Amino acid sequence: MAKGKYTRSHGKKWSTFTLVLSMLFMLTIVLLMLLGLGIFSLPITTDDSPPTDLSAFRRKISERGDGLGERGQQWTEILSWEPRAFIYHNFLSKEECEYLISLAKPFMTKSTVVDSKTGQSKDSRVRTSSGMFLKRGRDKIIRNIEKRIADFTFIPIENGEGLQVLHYEVGQKYEPHYDYFLDDFNTKNGGQRIATVLMYLSDVEEGGETVFPAAKANFSAVPWWNDLSECGRKGLSVKPKMGDALLFWSMRPDASLDPTSLHGGCPVIRGNKWSSTKWMHLEEYRV
Repeated sequence: MAKGKYTRSHGKKWSTFTLVLSMLFMLTIVLLMLLGLGIFSLPITTDDSPPTDLSAFRRKISERGDGLGERGQQWTEILSWEPRAFIYHNFLSKEECEYLISLAKPFMTKSTVVDSKTGQSKDSRVRTSSGMFLKRGRDKIIRNIEKRIADFTFIPIENGEGLQVLHYEVGQKYEPHYDYFLDDFNTKNGGQRIATVLMYLSDVEEGGETVFPAAKANFSAVPWWNDLSECGRKGLSVKPKMGDALLFWSMRPDASLDPTSLHGGCPVIRGNKWSSTKWMHLEEYRV
C-alpha cells in the first residue's frame, strides 16, 4: 500500500510540473508572436548614456513626441550654474519656428512691461521690441511644444503662461531685467515665476544676444566669444540660433530669488530677431 501511495503522489507532482511547463511554453510562443508583429518591444538601450543622464531621458521623451518637421541632433549644453542656465540645441524644427512666426506676425504690437503696483502692462523705453501672446494649448502644434517644454523643465504645463512671440528689428533691445516679481500683486496667479524658456525662432546676422551681466562665470570662455557684439561681451551671452532653446532659472534650488538671473536682449545690429518666451510659475497659472 505504501508503494501505491508513493506512485500516486509522484504522479500528481509530475502532472503539476507538466502543467507549469506547458503554460511557460505557451507564454513564450505568445511573446514571440507579439514581438514579431511589432505590438510589443523590449526596453533596449541604444546608447551608452548612464541611467542618471537626464539629457538622454529628455532626448528619448522628445523622440517619441509628435512635432512639425524634422529636428536636427538634440543635446543639452550647460551654460552656467550661477544662474542655472542650459541650452537645448534643436529644440524646435525650422517648420515649428516658421509656424509660430506666421501665427504671431499679423497681431504684433509694441512690447510692454508689467507695472509692479497694478499688474497692468505699460510702455517702457527699456523694451523696444514688438510682440503678442499665443493662448496656452491653442492648437495641436503649440500643445506639442508646451509638452516638450514640460518634459525639458520638469514643470507641469499648467504652471506655464501662454507663449509670447517677440520680434526685434535693427536697434531694438531689452535692457537687463529680472523675470521674477518683487511685489505680491503679480504673484497672486500661480505664485512666483521660477523659470524661463527662451526659444530662438530665427538666426541673427549680428547682435541680438541674450546676455547675463551678473552671471558668475568666465564670460570669454564661450566658443562663440569672437562672434559677439560689444553688448554681448558685457556678460555671459548666448547667440541666437534658430531652433535652440535657452532655459534659465529665476529661483535657486532653496526657493530663494536668484539675482544672477538678471538678463537682457542686446540690440540687433544686422538682420531680424524672432523669439518665443515661456514663463513658468511655482503653482498652476490660470488663463
